[in-house]
Amino acid sequence: MPPSQSRLQSIDALRGLVMLFMLLDHVRETFFLHRQVSDPMDALTIAPELFFTRLLSALCAPVFIFLTGLSAWLYSQKHSRADTSLFLLKRGVFLVMLELTLVNLAWNGTLLPQTLWLQVIWCIGVCMIVLAAALHLPRAAVLVIGTVIVGGHNVLDALVLPPDSPWFAPWAILHQRDFIDLGITRARTTYPVLPWIGVILLGWGIGPWFAQTRGARRRLALLTGWGLGLLAAFVALRLLNGYGDQPWVATGDAVRTTMSFLSARKYPPSLMFLLPTLGMCLVLLALLERYQARRWVPVLALFGAAPMFFYLLHLYVLKALYLLAVAGWGLNQGQYFGFDQVSGVWLCSLVLALLLYAPTRWFAALKQRRRDIVWLKYF
Repeated sequence: MPPSQSRLQSIDALRGLVMLFMLLDHVRETFFLHRQVSDPMDALTIAPELFFTRLLSALCAPVFIFLTGLSAWLYSQKHSRADTSLFLLKRGVFLVMLELTLVNLAWNGTLLPQTLWLQVIWCIGVCMIVLAAALHLPRAAVLVIGTVIVGGHNVLDALVLPPDSPWFAPWAILHQRDFIDLGITRARTTYPVLPWIGVILLGWGIGPWFAQTRGARRRLALLTGWGLGLLAAFVALRLLNGYGDQPWVATGDAVRTTMSFLSARKYPPSLMFLLPTLGMCLVLLALLERYQARRWVPVLALFGAAPMFFYLLHLYVLKALYLLAVAGWGLNQGQYFGFDQVSGVWLCSLVLALLLYAPTRWFAALKQRRRDIVWLKYF
C-alpha cells in the first residue's frame, strides 16, 4: 500500500481501536453501574479486573481529540485555511447540538432531563470551534499554546469558584467540573474543555509529520521517539509525586501499587492522565502504520472510518438492550440490571462489536460512494 494511504489507514485504525475500547466502557456503564467507578479510580478498593477494564477507556478521549486536530490539518492540505476554519466551525457547532439532542436522548431517554450531561461529543465540538480560530496562528505558536495548556493547567486546580461568582459558568466549562443552573434544568460539565483544547492543538501541530512529502521512515521515528518520550516523562514525573495529580502510594502489594501509580484524574484530565495516553497514541500510530499489511488493521480502520455513525448506533443499541433486559429479567442489582462479573461486560462488548460491524461497513461505504451528499462527512 502506498505511504500516503497507509498513513491515513493508521489514523482510521487507531480511531477504530479506541472506538472498540469506548464500546467496552459504555457496556460497563450500561450493565455494570451497580459497581460505580470513581474519578480518579480508588486503587485501594476497586477490583483489579474492573480497574484495568476501565483503564483501557482512558485512551478514548485523548485519541479522539488528538486525531481530530491531526485530521483537521490533513483536511487543510486539500482546502484553504479559510475553508478549513469554516468547516471546523460548522462541524463544531453540529457536534455541540448533537450532544444536546440525539446523544442526550440516548443516555437520558428524554430531551429535557434533570441533568444535561456535557460529555465528549460536546467537548470535541467546542475544541473544533477553538481550533477554527487557532489554526490561523503559526504552527509553532499552536504547538507552544497546546504544550503550555497540557503541561500547566494543573496549576489552576486550586482555583475553585462558587456558583454566585459571575465567572462561575465560564470557569465550569473551562476547568472546574461542576453543575450549572439553567433554570429549567442544569448542565454538568463532565468534560471541562481547557485541557482538551491543548490536546487538539497538539494534534494539529504534528500534522506535517503526515504530509505526503514526509518519508514513512522519518514519520515512524518521530511517532515512536516522541511517544516513548512522553511515556518516560510520565514515569519520571509520577515517581516525583509532586505535580500533575494526586499522590500515588506504595501499598506493599505489587498490583495495588501499580494501580495507584497509574490512577489519574480524567475530569478534567490531569497531566498524569494525558502524558501516558498521548504517548500511547503516538506509539500505536507508529505500530499500526508499520503493520498496516496485517488483516486486522483494515477491520479496525473500518470502525474508524464512520466514527459518529458507530457512536450514535451503539448508544441506541445499548439503550434498547438495557430496556429489554429490565423488561425481561427485572432489576437484579438493586436499582439496576447488570452482569455479575466483569467478564460479562467483555463478552457483551465482543458480541456487539461483531453485530455492529456490518452496519458500520455499510455506512463507511456510503460515505465513500456518495461524496456529493455533504452532510455525510459530518459523520
